[in-house]
Amino acid sequence: GRLASVKRASEPAQSDRRRKMVFQDVVLVDGRTHMLGRLASVMAKELLSGQKIVVVRCEQVVVSGSLVRNKVKFTQFLKKRTNTNPKKGPIHYRSPARMVWRTIRGMLPHKTARGQAALARLQCFEGIPPPYDTMKKLVVPEALKVVRLKPGRRCTGLARLATEFGWAHEDLIKVMESKRISKSAEFYAAKKLAHVEKAKAAAVANTAATDAALSKLGYFA
Repeated sequence: GRLASVKRASEPAQSDRRRKMVFQDVVLVDGRTHMLGRLASVMAKELLSGQKIVVVRCEQVVVSGSLVRNKVKFTQFLKKRTNTNPKKGPIHYRSPARMVWRTIRGMLPHKTARGQAALARLQCFEGIPPPYDTMKKLVVPEALKVVRLKPGRRCTGLARLATEFGWAHEDLIKVMESKRISKSAEFYAAKKLAHVEKAKAAAVANTAATDAALSKLGYFA
């Protein structure tokens, strides 16, 4: 009886907590210079909480350790396969986006309905494809290389590692990214110019008659 009453007493607090949880439609995470494992652990937790996440620029995610060390580790990973029929797995993804996706999947209970639903909320891309190229991107401070890796320590970019094992699109992604960056710079320059022109127009504008009319309607009360 007492246990039931304690449980009932705690129910309103739990429901209040649930109501206070606020999710964005989609959180766009820029993977550039993030540590792979630390980024994946934060993403997994958010996905299980119900948040939809898109990770872009996966080719610029980094792994600690030199290229030689990571090549040895990946080569050992490639040896893990089903002897009788390698098609049955494990599947060794070569693209950086799928490497990030698989790392996050390993931190989810993806063989349960809850884990499958969480994994369905995740998308990973190389570069920044439309419509995400015009959206605000976020970072995960506790997963950044500059915060987590001691200066002078070696690290490996996923783009270089993937290229070593057969990913053939590194040059294409670089070309597309350079085009996107130049287009973004043009847009930002036009935006700044428009802001300056608006400020100049506001400085010389005579709004006395409009202000008087609006004050009669109670807008400046």
